[in-house]
Amino acid sequence: MNLDFIFFQVYPYVAFTICVVATWIRYDREQYSWNARSSQILSDKWFVLGNNLFHWCVIMLLSAHFVGLLTPEALYKSIISPHHKQILAMTAGGILGTICWVGMTILVLRRLFNLRVRTNSRPSDIMILLVLYVQLMLGLSTIHVSAKHLDGVDMEALANWVQHIVTFRTDAYLYLQNINIIFKIHLFVGMTLFVLFPFTRLVHIVSVPLQYLTRTGYQIVRK
Repeated sequence: MNLDFIFFQVYPYVAFTICVVATWIRYDREQYSWNARSSQILSDKWFVLGNNLFHWCVIMLLSAHFVGLLTPEALYKSIISPHHKQILAMTAGGILGTICWVGMTILVLRRLFNLRVRTNSRPSDIMILLVLYVQLMLGLSTIHVSAKHLDGVDMEALANWVQHIVTFRTDAYLYLQNINIIFKIHLFVGMTLFVLFPFTRLVHIVSVPLQYLTRTGYQIVRK
């Protein structure tokens, strides 16, 4: 059986279904576990810097992915050419991705090597942070691949795949047959994050705690 069909036609719907159903079950049965499990109270050294760099850049990167991949070709071509769209994506993605990498590196090192934080971390806390770190580095590595050909063909293929998936078309996987393997791995890890989402601290995203992004270097904790 065609592996592209399994990973990029079937798996997206499997991942999304698991994400939605498991998230709903967790919220229904384990509302007290529905939090970010912040480790700031354990050690705030470098935390605020790493946290803000990571979260703000992730929000902007995800927003850019959303707009770039879901905007119909006919619409954006009236404003910008595929070539210039790719240059814009590589430039903005490179800048935001690098800043995000700095923030996430701080968080990863803190999680792994700060004794208090590491001792109070669950295996899932460390696992999801490392998966996100790998995903970020995969995203940055796609810039190097994209720089080898600036015609925008790969970006169009990726956008067509996403748009065909969200509109439930059965030929979506065909758009990825000639895509570089690094893009495919990036997509697969991204979809796997949806599978992992309900079982980790990432569920706090759904609550959209906007004050979390602007919090100061301390927390008020009730006993």
